[in-house]
Amino acid sequence: MNILLVEDDSVLRDGLINILNTSGYHVTATESGAYALRLLDAEDFDLIVLDLGLPDMDGLDVLRRLRKDKIALPVLILTARDTVNDRIEGINQGADDYLTKPFDLGELEARIHALIRRCYAGFNQIISVGQLQLDTQSHQIFTQDKTLTLSIRENALLEILMLQTGKVVCKERISQRLAVDGDALADNAIEVVIHRLRKRIQPYQANIRTVRGLGYLLEETEHGV
Repeated sequence: MNILLVEDDSVLRDGLINILNTSGYHVTATESGAYALRLLDAEDFDLIVLDLGLPDMDGLDVLRRLRKDKIALPVLILTARDTVNDRIEGINQGADDYLTKPFDLGELEARIHALIRRCYAGFNQIISVGQLQLDTQSHQIFTQDKTLTLSIRENALLEILMLQTGKVVCKERISQRLAVDGDALADNAIEVVIHRLRKRIQPYQANIRTVRGLGYLLEETEHGV
Protein backbone atom coordinates (compact mmCIF):
# COMPACT_ATOMS: atom_id res chain seq x y z
CA MET A 1 0.00 0.00 0.00
CA ASN A 2 1.29 3.44 -0.98
CA ILE A 3 0.86 6.19 1.62
CA LEU A 4 1.46 9.89 0.99
CA LEU A 5 2.60 11.56 4.21
CA VAL A 6 2.32 15.37 4.30
CA GLU A 7 3.97 16.60 7.51
CA ASP A 8 6.33 19.54 8.12
CA ASP A 9 7.77 18.41 11.47
CA SER A 10 10.93 16.58 10.36
CA VAL A 11 11.31 14.55 13.58
CA LEU A 12 7.71 13.38 13.50
CA ARG A 13 7.88 12.78 9.76
CA ASP A 14 10.95 10.56 10.10
CA GLY A 15 9.32 8.63 12.95
CA LEU A 16 6.16 8.05 10.93
CA ILE A 17 8.15 6.93 7.89
CA ASN A 18 10.03 4.43 10.02
CA ILE A 19 7.00 2.89 11.72
CA LEU A 20 4.94 2.72 8.53
CA ASN A 21 7.79 1.22 6.51
CA THR A 22 8.27 -1.36 9.27
CA SER A 23 4.57 -2.21 8.99
CA GLY A 24 4.97 -2.93 5.29
CA TYR A 25 3.73 0.32 3.76
CA HIS A 26 5.53 2.26 1.05
CA VAL A 27 5.71 5.90 2.19
CA THR A 28 6.31 9.02 0.12
CA ALA A 29 6.77 12.07 2.36
CA THR A 30 6.79 15.81 1.87
CA GLU A 31 6.41 18.94 4.01
CA SER A 32 4.82 20.96 1.19
CA GLY A 33 1.12 21.06 0.40
CA ALA A 34 1.79 22.28 -3.14
CA TYR A 35 4.26 19.47 -3.79
CA ALA A 36 1.79 16.96 -2.33
CA LEU A 37 -0.76 18.06 -4.92
CA ARG A 38 1.81 17.62 -7.69
CA LEU A 39 2.61 14.14 -6.41
CA LEU A 40 -1.07 13.25 -6.42
CA ASP A 41 -1.30 14.33 -10.05
CA ALA A 42 1.71 12.25 -11.03
CA GLU A 43 1.51 9.14 -8.83
CA ASP A 44 -1.02 6.68 -7.46
CA PHE A 45 -1.55 6.47 -3.69
CA ASP A 46 -3.83 4.41 -1.47
CA LEU A 47 -4.10 6.74 1.54
CA ILE A 48 -3.01 10.24 2.63
CA VAL A 49 -1.83 11.25 6.11
CA LEU A 50 -2.20 15.03 6.13
CA ASP A 51 -0.98 17.67 8.58
CA LEU A 52 -2.94 20.92 8.53
CA GLY A 53 -0.22 23.37 9.63
CA LEU A 54 1.98 23.26 6.53
CA PRO A 55 4.56 25.97 5.76
CA ASP A 56 3.24 26.86 2.29
CA MET A 57 -0.52 26.37 2.56
CA ASP A 58 -3.23 25.18 4.91
CA GLY A 59 -3.75 21.43 4.87
CA LEU A 60 -7.50 22.01 4.55
CA ASP A 61 -6.82 23.71 1.20
CA VAL A 62 -5.03 20.54 0.07
CA LEU A 63 -8.04 18.51 1.19
CA ARG A 64 -10.50 20.83 -0.59
CA ARG A 65 -8.49 20.53 -3.81
CA LEU A 66 -8.55 16.72 -3.55
CA ARG A 67 -12.28 16.56 -3.12
CA LYS A 68 -12.90 19.23 -5.78
CA ASP A 69 -10.89 17.08 -8.22
CA LYS A 70 -12.99 14.06 -7.13
CA ILE A 71 -9.98 12.22 -5.72
CA ALA A 72 -11.62 9.76 -3.36
CA LEU A 73 -8.53 8.57 -1.49
CA PRO A 74 -9.01 8.09 2.26
CA VAL A 75 -7.49 11.00 4.21
CA LEU A 76 -6.35 10.90 7.82
CA ILE A 77 -5.73 14.37 9.26
CA LEU A 78 -2.96 14.91 11.82
CA THR A 79 -3.07 18.26 13.54
CA ALA A 80 -2.59 20.26 16.73
CA ARG A 81 -6.00 21.88 16.10
CA ASP A 82 -8.05 20.10 18.73
CA THR A 83 -11.33 21.96 19.12
CA VAL A 84 -14.66 20.39 18.22
CA ASN A 85 -15.17 23.01 15.50
CA ASP A 86 -11.79 22.11 13.98
CA ARG A 87 -12.78 18.44 13.86
CA ILE A 88 -16.16 19.26 12.33
CA GLU A 89 -14.51 21.45 9.69
CA GLY A 90 -12.02 18.72 8.78
CA ILE A 91 -14.73 16.08 8.42
CA ASN A 92 -16.97 18.46 6.48
CA GLN A 93 -14.14 19.18 4.02
CA GLY A 94 -13.83 15.45 3.29
CA ALA A 95 -11.46 13.92 5.85
CA ASP A 96 -12.13 10.29 6.75
CA ASP A 97 -10.49 10.45 10.17
CA TYR A 98 -9.00 13.11 12.45
CA LEU A 99 -6.22 12.61 14.99
CA THR A 100 -4.90 15.42 17.19
CA LYS A 101 -1.31 15.93 18.31
CA PRO A 102 0.28 14.66 20.45
CA PHE A 103 -0.80 11.13 19.64
CA ASP A 104 0.37 7.59 20.19
CA LEU A 105 2.08 6.02 17.15
CA GLY A 106 0.27 2.76 17.83
CA GLU A 107 -3.08 4.53 17.64
CA LEU A 108 -2.11 6.16 14.34
CA GLU A 109 -1.12 2.78 12.92
CA ALA A 110 -4.39 1.24 14.10
CA ARG A 111 -6.40 4.04 12.50
CA ILE A 112 -4.55 3.60 9.21
CA HIS A 113 -5.28 -0.15 9.29
CA ALA A 114 -8.95 0.59 9.99
CA LEU A 115 -9.20 3.10 7.13
CA ILE A 116 -7.65 0.65 4.69
CA ARG A 117 -9.97 -2.15 5.76
CA ARG A 118 -12.99 0.12 5.52
CA CYS A 119 -12.10 1.60 2.16
CA TYR A 120 -10.61 -1.40 0.41
CA ALA A 121 -11.76 -4.52 2.20
CA GLY A 122 -15.34 -3.86 3.28
CA PHE A 123 -14.44 -3.80 7.01
CA ASN A 124 -12.96 -7.31 6.82
CA GLN A 125 -9.47 -7.84 8.20
CA ILE A 126 -9.17 -11.07 6.18
CA ILE A 127 -9.68 -11.08 2.40
CA SER A 128 -10.07 -14.46 0.71
CA VAL A 129 -9.55 -15.34 -2.95
CA GLY A 130 -9.68 -19.04 -3.71
CA GLN A 131 -7.52 -20.70 -1.06
CA LEU A 132 -5.50 -17.52 -0.47
CA GLN A 133 -6.10 -15.27 2.53
CA LEU A 134 -4.69 -11.78 3.07
CA ASP A 135 -4.47 -10.37 6.59
CA THR A 136 -4.82 -6.64 5.92
CA GLN A 137 -3.33 -5.77 9.30
CA SER A 138 -0.15 -7.88 9.17
CA HIS A 139 0.09 -7.80 5.32
CA GLN A 140 0.74 -11.55 5.40
CA ILE A 141 -0.77 -13.95 2.88
CA PHE A 142 -1.79 -17.44 3.94
CA THR A 143 -3.00 -20.61 2.31
CA GLN A 144 -4.38 -23.56 4.26
CA ASP A 145 -3.27 -21.90 7.53
CA LYS A 146 0.34 -21.62 6.36
CA THR A 147 2.16 -18.46 5.35
CA LEU A 148 2.71 -18.32 1.60
CA THR A 149 6.43 -17.76 1.06
CA LEU A 150 6.90 -15.05 -1.55
CA SER A 151 9.53 -12.49 -2.45
CA ILE A 152 8.98 -8.93 -1.22
CA ARG A 153 7.80 -7.82 -4.67
CA GLU A 154 5.56 -10.85 -5.15
CA ASN A 155 3.94 -10.27 -1.75
CA ALA A 156 3.41 -6.55 -2.47
CA LEU A 157 1.92 -7.33 -5.88
CA LEU A 158 -0.42 -10.01 -4.54
CA GLU A 159 -1.54 -7.70 -1.73
CA ILE A 160 -2.56 -4.89 -4.06
CA LEU A 161 -4.33 -7.35 -6.38
CA MET A 162 -6.20 -8.99 -3.48
CA LEU A 163 -7.29 -5.62 -2.10
CA GLN A 164 -8.79 -4.89 -5.53
CA THR A 165 -10.08 -8.42 -6.26
CA GLY A 166 -12.24 -8.47 -9.37
CA LYS A 167 -11.02 -5.02 -10.43
CA VAL A 168 -8.33 -4.13 -12.94
CA VAL A 169 -5.15 -2.70 -11.40
CA CYS A 170 -3.24 -0.62 -13.94
CA LYS A 171 0.45 -1.13 -14.71
CA GLU A 172 1.31 2.35 -13.47
CA ARG A 173 -0.03 1.60 -10.00
CA ILE A 174 1.79 -1.73 -9.89
CA SER A 175 5.00 -0.05 -11.05
CA GLN A 176 4.81 2.51 -8.26
CA ARG A 177 3.95 -0.11 -5.65
CA LEU A 178 6.93 -2.28 -6.59
CA ALA A 179 9.34 0.63 -7.05
CA VAL A 180 12.70 0.60 -5.31
CA ASP A 181 14.23 3.92 -4.17
CA GLY A 182 11.55 5.81 -6.08
CA ASP A 183 12.46 4.30 -9.45
CA ALA A 184 9.35 2.93 -11.16
CA LEU A 185 9.53 -0.59 -12.57
CA ALA A 186 9.70 -1.03 -16.33
CA ASP A 187 6.89 -2.94 -18.07
CA ASN A 188 9.07 -5.98 -18.80
CA ALA A 189 10.12 -6.20 -15.14
CA ILE A 190 6.47 -6.08 -14.07
CA GLU A 191 5.64 -8.85 -16.51
CA VAL A 192 8.38 -11.03 -15.03
CA VAL A 193 6.96 -10.60 -11.50
CA ILE A 194 3.41 -11.20 -12.78
CA HIS A 195 4.47 -14.39 -14.58
CA ARG A 196 6.30 -15.70 -11.53
CA LEU A 197 3.44 -14.88 -9.14
CA ARG A 198 0.82 -16.32 -11.47
CA LYS A 199 2.57 -19.69 -11.37
CA ARG A 200 2.86 -19.53 -7.57
CA ILE A 201 -0.84 -18.95 -6.91
CA GLN A 202 -2.48 -21.14 -9.56
CA PRO A 203 -2.50 -24.23 -7.27
CA TYR A 204 -4.58 -22.22 -4.79
CA GLN A 205 -7.62 -21.53 -7.00
CA ALA A 206 -6.51 -18.03 -7.96
CA ASN A 207 -5.34 -16.54 -11.23
CA ILE A 208 -3.96 -13.24 -12.48
CA ARG A 209 -5.66 -12.31 -15.74
CA THR A 210 -4.09 -9.84 -18.15
CA VAL A 211 -6.56 -7.23 -19.38
CA ARG A 212 -4.87 -6.02 -22.53
CA GLY A 213 -4.16 -2.30 -22.56
CA LEU A 214 -5.45 -1.80 -19.01
CA GLY A 215 -3.61 -3.92 -16.47
CA TYR A 216 -4.13 -7.04 -14.38
CA LEU A 217 -7.03 -8.56 -12.49
CA LEU A 218 -7.03 -11.20 -9.75
CA GLU A 219 -9.84 -13.74 -9.93
CA GLU A 220 -10.87 -16.96 -8.26
CA THR A 221 -10.77 -20.18 -10.27
CA GLU A 222 -12.76 -23.35 -9.72
CA HIS A 223 -9.76 -25.64 -9.50
CA GLY A 224 -6.09 -25.21 -8.92
CA VAL A 225 -3.88 -25.82 -11.91
